[in-house]
Amino acid sequence: MTAKLYAMLFFLGLGIPLVVARYQSAPGYMDADYYFANGLRLTQDFGFSESFLWNYLDDPQGIPHPMFTYWMPLAALLAAVGMKVSGMVNFAGARLGFLLVAGCLPPLTAALAYTFTPQRWAAVLAGLLAALPGFYLAFLPTTDTFGLYMLFGGFFFMCISTGGNVRTFKRLNVLMFFGGPLLLGLLAGSMHLARADGLLWLGVGVIAVSGQRVEIRARFPTITQQLSHRTFFRSHLAFHAFRLMFLILGYLIVMSPWMVRNLTTFGTLLAPGSGRALWITAYDEIFAYPAAILTPMHWWDSGLGEIIRARLEALSQNLQTAFVVQGGIFLAPLIVAGMWRMRNDRRVRLGGLAWGMLFLGMTLVFPYLGARGGFFHSGAALQLLFWGLVPAGLDSLLAWGNRQRGWNPRVARPILAGGLVGLTLLLTGLMTWPRVIGQNQNNPAWGEAGAAYLDLEQVLQRLGANSDDIVVVNNPPGYQAMTGREAIVIPEGDEQTILAVAQRYGGKYLLLEQNHPAGLDDLYRNPGDRPGLRYLKTDEEIHIFEVISDD
Repeated sequence: MTAKLYAMLFFLGLGIPLVVARYQSAPGYMDADYYFANGLRLTQDFGFSESFLWNYLDDPQGIPHPMFTYWMPLAALLAAVGMKVSGMVNFAGARLGFLLVAGCLPPLTAALAYTFTPQRWAAVLAGLLAALPGFYLAFLPTTDTFGLYMLFGGFFFMCISTGGNVRTFKRLNVLMFFGGPLLLGLLAGSMHLARADGLLWLGVGVIAVSGQRVEIRARFPTITQQLSHRTFFRSHLAFHAFRLMFLILGYLIVMSPWMVRNLTTFGTLLAPGSGRALWITAYDEIFAYPAAILTPMHWWDSGLGEIIRARLEALSQNLQTAFVVQGGIFLAPLIVAGMWRMRNDRRVRLGGLAWGMLFLGMTLVFPYLGARGGFFHSGAALQLLFWGLVPAGLDSLLAWGNRQRGWNPRVARPILAGGLVGLTLLLTGLMTWPRVIGQNQNNPAWGEAGAAYLDLEQVLQRLGANSDDIVVVNNPPGYQAMTGREAIVIPEGDEQTILAVAQRYGGKYLLLEQNHPAGLDDLYRNPGDRPGLRYLKTDEEIHIFEVISDD
C-alpha cells in the first residue's frame, strides 16, 4: 500500500458523507440533537449545563441542568471544537470533525485488512467497503458517536500485538513494550468518554495485555539462569503488572478529568442517570416520572414471563442487527469465514470476545435499550475489524472454489471482489436514500422533524408565548437546538403525569405529536380542554395545549 492509495481512500471516505451531508440540515434524531445542542452550549460559554431535560432518571432539580447525566460528552466536545475552529456556530460547523473522522475510516480499514491479508487488493477492497458503510452512512455526517467508535475500535485492534509471545527487548523496543498498553488505555478511555459501554473496552485491554506471554529470558539469558524459579516468576509477574499499570494510566489520562467533574457535580465517579435504566420494563420507561419507581422490585413485578419475553425479543432484534447492519447481509458469511481463517490471531479472538460481551449485555442486561439502537451503536466499534476480515473470508471462498469447482483464483478474485463492492454500493444507496432524501430532493426527509419544530415555534409565538416559556415535547434537545427555547420531555404516563412534570419544572405548553406515550392516546385522538390543559390548536398533526396552573 502506498501513501497515494491511502490518500485516495481518505478523500473517498470524506466525499461520500459530504454528499449525504448536503441533504442533512439538522442532526436528525434525539441522540445527535443532544450532542449538537450541548456542543452549542459549550461554544456559547454556558459551561456544562443544558437548557432542557430529556429524561428524569437523575431526579433533576430544574433548568439549567448539569450536562451528561446519562450520555457521555465526547461527541458534544467534538461538535464544540468544530464550531470554535470554523467560526460557524451552527450544525454545519458542528459536524466538521465528524466528517473528518468519516474520512479516516477507509484508510484505517485498509491498513487493518493489510495486517490480515498482506496484499494490495485486500486493503483496497476493505477500504472500499468502509467507504460504502451500508446502514451507517446516514449517521456518519451527523453529530453522533458512530464514526468515533469505529475510529477508536479500528485503532484498538491495530494496537494489539498479533502473536501470543512478546519477545520483550529483542523484537520490540522498550517504548513499544510499555507504549502498546498505554495506547490501548488511551483508546479505551476515549471509547468510554464517547459511550458508557466503552468501559467494556478497558476490560478487553486488560485481557489483551495480560494474555501475552513475556519472554524475559530472550533478553537476559545469563542473568535469568542465575535466578531461582520463584524470583523469575515474580519478575514475570512484575512485567505484566507494569504493562497493566501503563494500560490503566492511559485510561485515566483520558477519563480522570471527567471523573473529577462527576465527583464534584454529582458525588459519583460515573454519571448518575444510567443505573436506573437497569430496571425499566419497557423502552418508554427511560422517560418515567418520577424515576424513583424504577427499582429492582418494579422490574421483578413485571413478571418472569415478561422478563423472558423481552430478552427473547432483544435476542431476535440483535441477531438481525448483527446480520443486516454489522454483516451487511451478503458480507456476513465472508466475515465469519475470515474470522475462522484468522482464528489464531489474537485480535480476532479478542474481537469475538468483545462482540459476545456486547451482544449479551445488550440482550440480557439492557434488552429494551439494546434492541432500540444500543447494540447498533456499540457494535460500531467492531465494524472496521469486520470489514478488514472480508478479504480473508474471500480467500477462503476462493480456496474452496478451487478445490471443489476448479476456480482460478486470479480470475475469480477480481470478479467476486468487484461484485462485493457493487452489492455494497447498492445496499448503501437503498438504505440511505429513503432515510435521508425520501421522495423529494428539495425537501429531504432527514430535516422534516427540525423543520416542524421551527414551524411550531412560529405558531407558539403567534399564540402569545413568551421567550422564557418552557415547552413539554417529545425531543427536547432537538427543539432547543432548533429554536433556542427551553424544553422538557413528555414523560411516560398519562395526563396527570404531564401536569406533575409541568408543575415541577415550569412547563407552559404541551406539544403532543403522533408518536406519544400510550397513556395519552385519548388526548391525542380527541384533542380538547381537559383539567389543567387548554387546547389551543393543531398544526401539522401536532396538538398544542397550554398548561393551566393552579394559581
